Amino acid sequence: MNIAVYCSAKSQIPAAYLQMGEEVGKKIAETGHTLVFGGATGGLMTQVSEAYHNVQPSHLIGVITQGIADSGRQSDICDELHVVSSMSERKQRMRDIADCFICLPGSYGTLDEMMDAIASATVNEHRKPCVILNFNGFYEPLKKQIQLMKSMLFIPAQEHYSPIFVDTIEELFVTLNTFPL
Repeated sequence: MNIAVYCSAKSQIPAAYLQMGEEVGKKIAETGHTLVFGGATGGLMTQVSEAYHNVQPSHLIGVITQGIADSGRQSDICDELHVVSSMSERKQRMRDIADCFICLPGSYGTLDEMMDAIASATVNEHRKPCVILNFNGFYEPLKKQIQLMKSMLFIPAQEHYSPIFVDTIEELFVTLNTFPL
């Protein structure tokens, strides 16, 4: 399965989050899946991709914008690297390549990628699962916002697609194992 991971590219985050990223990367490799990531260095992207590569240097797919590559942040461990012109194209390419999405903690870019995957599924552009790792309660405010939107009927009570929230790495991989390969 091709697993796209959306996550922070910032390195100045708490150490527990960097460790979590490393564990996720190792586990993706140990379970024999292909990692699809932003193709850049920094923060959780480095932790996830390098941990994956160190365990299973099989097939690591990066999707990076030309601007990020030109800034010197292109990962040098990708087996397959797609260089695209814009963030919109990057999101589309990652959606096309991936069989499912994992969202780790991050900032604006991570939220943008996450919401793009969710919103495109709600209009039937794909049926790929999106699993959000609520590590240390990071996404509790988002869960509350979703509940508010549901209570006010901005989101239908009976959604045909919704993200899956999990609280631990173990729960994340139990959930991934329920998806058809």
